[in-house]
Amino acid sequence: MKKQQGFTLIELVVVIVILGILAVTAAPKFMNLQGDARHASLDGLRGAINGAAGIVYGKAAIAGQENSADPINVGEPDHQIQTVYGYPTATSAGIGAALSGVNGENGDFVAVKATGTSPDAGQSIQFTFKNYADLASVPKSCYVTYKAATSGATPTVTLDPNACKTEDKAN
Repeated sequence: MKKQQGFTLIELVVVIVILGILAVTAAPKFMNLQGDARHASLDGLRGAINGAAGIVYGKAAIAGQENSADPINVGEPDHQIQTVYGYPTATSAGIGAALSGVNGENGDFVAVKATGTSPDAGQSIQFTFKNYADLASVPKSCYVTYKAATSGATPTVTLDPNACKTEDKAN
């Protein structure tokens, strides 16, 4: 009798089919790298906003302007930041001016259009990626929201835990 060496063609085809089925079902779970990267970038922006708000509050406290309910400017004459209760307002003159890399030509992030249009203490502003500047083009929850400080509370910066992970728009 002859000894069988190697695999038969049918055995090889069966293995290839099984691997193909595994690849089709498992690959999408591991391939959402773009959504994860965008979420991580927004999480970094959230941290930058919190840090900038804290630094601005420190400058306002040193200047004795941390209790003002009316929007006032804090900082150097060539770099004024609008504040309310010592924290940046939710406008481009407030938190937008306190952040580097936002709303500029070389920035990666922009304020979502139609947000941050009023210096009111309760106003909020949303930041997203430069290519999503228009509110209509922002994928579901793919933005960071900054809500300005109120009389007894610090500002809140929120990011949806699933931000950008399931995008309606392919980029």
